[in-house]
Amino acid sequence: MYGLNPVLELLRAHPERIEHLYLAAGQVPTSHAAEILSRARDAGVRTHRVPRERLATLAQGGLHQGVAAEVRQFEYAALEDLIAAARESGRPALVVVLDGIQDPQNLGAIVRSAHALGAHGVVLPKDRAASVTGAVAKVSAGAVEHTRIARVVNLSRALEELKAAGLWVLAAVPSAERPLWQLDLKGPLAIVVGAEGTGVREGVKKHCDLLGAIPMIGAVASMNAAASAAVVLYEVARQRALG
Repeated sequence: MYGLNPVLELLRAHPERIEHLYLAAGQVPTSHAAEILSRARDAGVRTHRVPRERLATLAQGGLHQGVAAEVRQFEYAALEDLIAAARESGRPALVVVLDGIQDPQNLGAIVRSAHALGAHGVVLPKDRAASVTGAVAKVSAGAVEHTRIARVVNLSRALEELKAAGLWVLAAVPSAERPLWQLDLKGPLAIVVGAEGTGVREGVKKHCDLLGAIPMIGAVASMNAAASAAVVLYEVARQRALG
């Protein structure tokens, strides 16, 4: 994991996951370096001063901003954890379900929007989809450390479990007859976001209770998966804020 925000959020939320911490001398702003070193010391994390070139190798060419962490494998939540967190929150459940998102940039951006707009978690399929990596954490600005992310073997079965827990399932699809704002999205909800290019698969769409479109005016009548997810999440937040 690399970059100031991802590493700081990891230190704040789960320092026990860090095996080694690497800093390039003179590359990290003083205020950030002070917090990083203080938290690492308090958590007993081994810290190493290394040349910038070593960090570039660790980050595999990514923008490391002078800091990187060698971490244990990301710990995914169980689907039941997301459901329990929603029940305990006192708010209507909100879960984002990703149908085959393969671009790490999109996954990181979706996790960031999900955290910012109050989702109780994100669900990913185990196969043919992006997983949580350092690149995803960087794009999420550290939101992966504060968001429950579950990986499931069968996405359709996961949707049925969410429905059994009282959630309605919404898929954002261009072919839907009604725009998002005409749907009641204030109750417990799971939002399905389709893969780049192919959208929500027909087999997954069969398990959805609601279909909503994002009307667009521009000549290019499409948005990437991350932008679509942000629009849907914001519409849910808007409706809930208005009561």
